[in-house]
Amino acid sequence: MLEPRRTLYGSLDCIVIDGGPSPKVLVVLCHGYGAPGTDLASLAFEWITLLGEDAGDFRFVFPAAPQTLAEMGMPDGRAWWPINMAQLAQHVQTSSFSELHTAVPPGIDDARELLSKSIEAMKAEMDAPSAPLVLGGFSQGAMLTLDTALRGKIDPPQILLLFSGTLVCQTHWTASLSRLKQTRVYQSHGNVDPILPYSSAVALSNWLSEAGIETEFHSFRGGHTIDGESIEQTAKWMTALPRDSN
Repeated sequence: MLEPRRTLYGSLDCIVIDGGPSPKVLVVLCHGYGAPGTDLASLAFEWITLLGEDAGDFRFVFPAAPQTLAEMGMPDGRAWWPINMAQLAQHVQTSSFSELHTAVPPGIDDARELLSKSIEAMKAEMDAPSAPLVLGGFSQGAMLTLDTALRGKIDPPQILLLFSGTLVCQTHWTASLSRLKQTRVYQSHGNVDPILPYSSAVALSNWLSEAGIETEFHSFRGGHTIDGESIEQTAKWMTALPRDSN
């Protein structure tokens, strides 16, 4: 395993952790609203341990969201787009989830464009435009990576990881679902999540499955977090990825 480094891909500041000197698979994970850019980087070390002798084939990249939340009292907090937390809480309290599912967050288009360009730069640095891509995120990062997989200017990922995400942009996303026909989707959600409702996660899973997308939905007893079983299962999925042996 190589030492973590910071690199600018496109306009996004990223942490890069390689499992070995010649990675063949790109894993990109986007943090949630209010977290620092470093928030999920420790997952790379867990995955590298679980991947064992296959770890050298993997490069893990953790982009920092472009917007700072310093003015909101979170000096290290970042966001992919602004969130009206009061409005989100109202949706949860009143169970008005249909409005949540069809809403198009202001700023998601810009964030998708930035992430797409960043991933293009990552692949260019690897000199491997067809390298397998594992794309995913937590919470707001999960929404962004699903949006990017469906509507971004990149090839769809081989694996899409949706940790504690939810369904938004449903009309736009439905029109692009055919892009995920060759993508395996792993989705996890705590059944007592106080931030993004569990019922919306189930709706997202059902929506994907009904479209014929290969989806595994993992429910766990917990809140707005990523559980250990999800890390273990996604490592198995990564190990099973076909990759160039040269």
